[in-house]
Amino acid sequence: MPNTISHDMGLLRFTTAGSVDDGKSTLIGRLLYDCKAVFEDQLSALERASLLKGREHVDLSLLTDGLKAEREQGITIDVAYRYFATPRRKFIIADTPGHVQYTRNMVTGASTANLALLLVDARHGVQEQTRRHAFISSLLGIRSFVLCVNKMDLVDYSLERFEEVCAEFREFASRLEIANISFVPISALNGDNVVNRSANMPWYEGSTLLYILENTFVGGDRNMIDARLPVQTVIRPQEERWHDFRGYAGQIAGGVFRPGDEIVALPCGLKSRIVDIYSGNKKLDAAFPPQSVVVTLADDIDISRGDMLAKSGNRPEVSQDIDLMLCVFSQDRPIRSGDKLILRHCGSDMQALVRELRYKVDVNTLHKVEGTNELGLNEIGRAVLRTAKPLLHDPYSRNRITGSVIIVDPFDNTTLAGGMILNRNKGAEEAAE
Repeated sequence: MPNTISHDMGLLRFTTAGSVDDGKSTLIGRLLYDCKAVFEDQLSALERASLLKGREHVDLSLLTDGLKAEREQGITIDVAYRYFATPRRKFIIADTPGHVQYTRNMVTGASTANLALLLVDARHGVQEQTRRHAFISSLLGIRSFVLCVNKMDLVDYSLERFEEVCAEFREFASRLEIANISFVPISALNGDNVVNRSANMPWYEGSTLLYILENTFVGGDRNMIDARLPVQTVIRPQEERWHDFRGYAGQIAGGVFRPGDEIVALPCGLKSRIVDIYSGNKKLDAAFPPQSVVVTLADDIDISRGDMLAKSGNRPEVSQDIDLMLCVFSQDRPIRSGDKLILRHCGSDMQALVRELRYKVDVNTLHKVEGTNELGLNEIGRAVLRTAKPLLHDPYSRNRITGSVIIVDPFDNTTLAGGMILNRNKGAEEAAE
């Protein structure tokens, strides 16, 4: 297998989550600052901005809160991405907002993350938005969590308060599909247990946040078994030396493709063999997620955008009745039973009918609320959609790319909701038990 696979395992994508004012942006700023990932000119600008805001200290949250409205209100509105590296690992951070009205932005940041960094204010404990973000992160396939109990300096670094908050979250998380949870008492403002161990909490014998991030294993997050290549476009160069070239371009969503492999083109079902795989002008011996490639086949098959290449003996599910969990993003347009919408999936748009809203989820208790006829802003529920043509998909729990959909308003193209396709064979009821 090419060395690129082991290289990618050195990258951790993580997202911040939690309620408003729990200190997410300050924590990321502290992490960057203590890891020496802030340039001198950035630090000087940060000091000037902090003085203008009347701060008694350098406001590290300004490193990620770049919008004018964010700095004026002291909140995070949009997702801010930051990159930094240590000798052990590379990181991409998605700092997401805590306000309920910006939950859709939080979903965007969490959708590609391997780990969720969930913050809780030690004074207030687990809030509704804390539970909402934890539930959404679990639905989005994040299996590793770090619960940072922040602002420990404001509760006199109390061990008892730390244990109370951990117990409260542990009880809630026991009903989610989370493989690994770490608990860390921190003060993002002062840097306690973020990069360096805290002398203020000698009772804490665990690891610092940075050590946990550097050593979290994420290699199993990508599906390397089920070969999937959703076709984005067909490449036909208008040049004399390439006059017979026909390539199928897209980003590999799962598995490994090699020249000589027998594949099946879906939905037509015709089989062929891979001749070459290109990345730019370079031929590859193998291709795997998340590479973007161009594949040529031995046979001329009518393949277009929205079709999919897979291995003959390992095909995706094909159905027009889709069972999924929806997270609604639109404030003005709820999703109702009987609605006719547009479903976007792997480069393909198709009409869809909301056949049934089975229930919505109470994010505080994770109980199912049945008998609902609509899902409003930030509500999460289970629905059944009927698509105008068969959808080539996998359960989201198996493949994030082929198992996710976007729901769009057919009249103004507004994004209404994001959806995670459920595994029928496993029993989708588990999603909200």
